[in-house]
Amino acid sequence: MSEELAVAAFALGGVVLGLVADRLSVRWPAHEADYRPRGFDWRTIVLAVAGGVVFGGLAARWSDLPSLVILSVYCAALLVLLATDLDQKLLPDWLTLPLIAYTGILLVAGWSPLLAGKELGLASGIAAGIAAPLFLFLSDRLLRGDLGDGDLKLAVSIGLMSGLSLLIYGLLVASIGFSAVLIVLMAMRRIGMRSAVPFGPVLIAAGFVAVLLG
Repeated sequence: MSEELAVAAFALGGVVLGLVADRLSVRWPAHEADYRPRGFDWRTIVLAVAGGVVFGGLAARWSDLPSLVILSVYCAALLVLLATDLDQKLLPDWLTLPLIAYTGILLVAGWSPLLAGKELGLASGIAAGIAAPLFLFLSDRLLRGDLGDGDLKLAVSIGLMSGLSLLIYGLLVASIGFSAVLIVLMAMRRIGMRSAVPFGPVLIAAGFVAVLLG
């Protein structure tokens, strides 16, 4: 299979996975008893586009099969978490905790595509896995935010997979992009200054950026 065909196939698979994640999020985790599953909306588009870009980028960036498989599983989990956070503002333990175990095992075993073979790669992953949730927790308390436990658990796995430098770079790029989206939404009067905005998408976008540029 040529590289261009592989990229196209992975991108298409990512779009499909994004659509599946969107439909999953309207039924899992369980909603309130009187909840009526929503139809296709802007979240569906976001997830389909994100899936296509991320998985197409994976095939373009990572040519060796082991790394591609490892990172595909990781990104698939992040995509499902993005779906549940956009739909319910929820990052379920059923995914965040296994993801911590998954990224931790990869790091310790030396199988992490982003850190394996790098000098101080293990130390960088461990440091990021500790520093990311700690920084978010302290910042949230100082600013009196509304950061959830799921965000902290997600930050651990993203730190373990990315390492310090890629984590910082990913968060910077994701924060700039997310800020631009918020400005557009406020200009369109879709949200206000006091609207609750989930932080999970920023963390997930940072994870995607680290994988694609690592």
